[in-house]
Amino acid sequence: MKRIGAVMILALGGFLLGCGEAEDAGPGDNTDPQLSRRCAVHDLSDEEAMATETKIVTALGPELEESARPPVGSITVPVYFHVINKGSGVANGDVADKMISDQFDVLQDAYSKTAFKFVNMGTDRTTNATWYTMSPDSSAERNAKTTLRKGGADALNVYIANPGGGLLGWATFPSDYASDSKMDGVVILAGSLPGGDAEPYALGDTLTHEAGHWFGLYHTFQGGCRAPGDLVKDTPRVAEPNFGCPAVQTVDSCPTPDNEGGPDTIRKDLIENFMDYTDDACMDSFTARQSLRMEWQWKYRK
Repeated sequence: MKRIGAVMILALGGFLLGCGEAEDAGPGDNTDPQLSRRCAVHDLSDEEAMATETKIVTALGPELEESARPPVGSITVPVYFHVINKGSGVANGDVADKMISDQFDVLQDAYSKTAFKFVNMGTDRTTNATWYTMSPDSSAERNAKTTLRKGGADALNVYIANPGGGLLGWATFPSDYASDSKMDGVVILAGSLPGGDAEPYALGDTLTHEAGHWFGLYHTFQGGCRAPGDLVKDTPRVAEPNFGCPAVQTVDSCPTPDNEGGPDTIRKDLIENFMDYTDDACMDSFTARQSLRMEWQWKYRK
């Protein structure tokens, strides 16, 4: 199910909002074996989600039709890695080059069935104890990103740090770029890289998940069982995040008729989807319509 023989890892993305249950951890403390997936993405209200959608539809027109889709691997995304540490050595966040190259391979593999392919533009390293423990929407985050960000609207900037508080990471959405381009990008926990210590989130898919937000995807549990859910037609609605590694097609958190399709349609939670909260080892896919949505939202970034 996973891509690299060694250990790999994952993270999440936006403004501070506790998602799921986790042991409390102080700044810089993310080694707790009970770490549970936590994100700081801004999970929008139904009204916010629809207002954002209306803005994008007005700017772009209707969603891409299947016949107009770009070919697989036809959109190149430059990736810049920014390692923020508090000193030398992996224990201080100065992750090894191999961890970064393995993480890049995980990202490339996760999106290999979409229109997107990535090119590694290199890694810079900064020692700054304040930035190292940045929190979402903080002055430390803004200062770090303002100083380090590279590239244009099409560039994925990945900030590797140690936020603390049980967070694995956060990301901005395409709709955020125009109003605050310097904040654009993804922050991930250093321990979530392949070879890190954030088990069971140590297989590289935190970045997969956060990049999904950066491309315009919401969590599969956005809005719970209520319409419009995550605004993707082929992802069943999900009442709340799934954790751990439940067997595929065994969880039905929004049973019909609450889910789409009518009373005779059973749509089980996609616990294997990259945009849920299950363990890295259980995440392995995006749906076809999620891929379509990312392609459509990409036009808005440009």
